Amino acid sequence: MRVETRANRSLTRAASIDAAMRTIVLAAAACLLLAGSAHAQSKVGTTFGAFTLIEPDARFAALGMAGSAGAEGLAGAWYNPGAVALDDKHAVEFVHADWFAGIRYDWIAYSHPFPIGAVYATFTSLNSGDIAVRTVAQPLGTGELFSVSDMALSLGFAHKFSLRFAAAAQINYLQETIFHSSAGTVTLTAGTLYRTSANGLRIGASLSNFGTSAAYSGDNLAITYDNVPTQNGDNGALPGVRSTDAFAVPVAFRVGLAQPVVLGSGMRLLFAADAVHPSDNSESMGIGAEATFRDALSLRAGWQGLFLEDSEVGLTAGAGFRGTLDTVHYHVDYAWADQGRLDDTQRFSFGITF
Repeated sequence: MRVETRANRSLTRAASIDAAMRTIVLAAAACLLLAGSAHAQSKVGTTFGAFTLIEPDARFAALGMAGSAGAEGLAGAWYNPGAVALDDKHAVEFVHADWFAGIRYDWIAYSHPFPIGAVYATFTSLNSGDIAVRTVAQPLGTGELFSVSDMALSLGFAHKFSLRFAAAAQINYLQETIFHSSAGTVTLTAGTLYRTSANGLRIGASLSNFGTSAAYSGDNLAITYDNVPTQNGDNGALPGVRSTDAFAVPVAFRVGLAQPVVLGSGMRLLFAADAVHPSDNSESMGIGAEATFRDALSLRAGWQGLFLEDSEVGLTAGAGFRGTLDTVHYHVDYAWADQGRLDDTQRFSFGITF
């Protein structure tokens, strides 16, 4: 009679998960190779919800946006939702970025641990501020003000299947508002994360914003018209509405590698690389490196947009500090990124776990 112990069952389960992860990695690599071999056609500026492509976390923004494998905890949810499963505590993240032309970008996230996994939510906001309304007849302004605002609300669940493998899925609601007109849609995001060992190679993959298209509606599209302009006596101010095309969301497939290196008790390094295949742009890569001293101070540098056609982005850099106050762990991060003709951008992140 064969007796299967708990240890044997655990080893069998780990082996099956490892085999499944190898299949996922091989499939991701095959997709990436096929994408890279195809001729890329840029569709920049043609998608709905492009603000969701702005990377919130300052740590990996400084690492060339290479966070799909190296990210850990709630801060890595944008790069790879599976990273949230690695955190077994309550977590809160705040991000602010000074974007172009005075545009304000903010990202807030919260995760709550449960025995079966972590439930988390994120909120993204992009706002232009007040802009003067100008017309051909009044080029200096009509006295009215309008604004452009974007919003995304996400809810996800992350589960750690073993010490090596984690995965997550989330649902997103996206909305864009221009003056008195808006559009909204629902998308799905998923990610997996595999670690060969505690300080070994990490492999991550994610698919973002898989979903439907969105068309604008609202008061600004209301019109009046004359159905028969050559006929006298009819109603020359019939109510009508202009219709817009439906715009697709920017789907992005991301796969990456990260390798931590421990250089004694006082210093450790992290090397990360991501390859991205977006639906609205050509394929590109991001690379970065991080040096952490005494598990407190981190210095970072990277390069984003490698191999991107007509790229206006490049060097990234930043720093971070982490510490503990009683039972609360906190981190503060800063990132600077070159944006070419659009000057540069700066991000600030603050997070706590408790």
